[in-house]
Amino acid sequence: MFVVTLTYLTDLDRADAAMADHLAWVDRQYADGVFLASGRRVPRTGGVILAAGLDRADLDRRLATDPFAEQGIAGYEVVEFVAGRVAEGLEAIREG
Repeated sequence: MFVVTLTYLTDLDRADAAMADHLAWVDRQYADGVFLASGRRVPRTGGVILAAGLDRADLDRRLATDPFAEQGIAGYEVVEFVAGRVAEGLEAIREG
């Protein structure tokens, strides 16, 4: 499982201009079953994605196709972890 943090590298006007394309890309990741949750950071300095069901190389390939990455709008930090404990109802995301 991965926690991905996006940090804007440009002003919000550029992020807003590319947001529709970014959200279409996010929708494709959900359709592929690899994104579990996503949203804006507070304050609005970027976003956060929870991803699973893929390896790091595949995740990196997918992140590189995000319009935010292609246009230099956001940088990405990826943290991999093993969910050893989860809340009731989320057992399917626990690994190992």
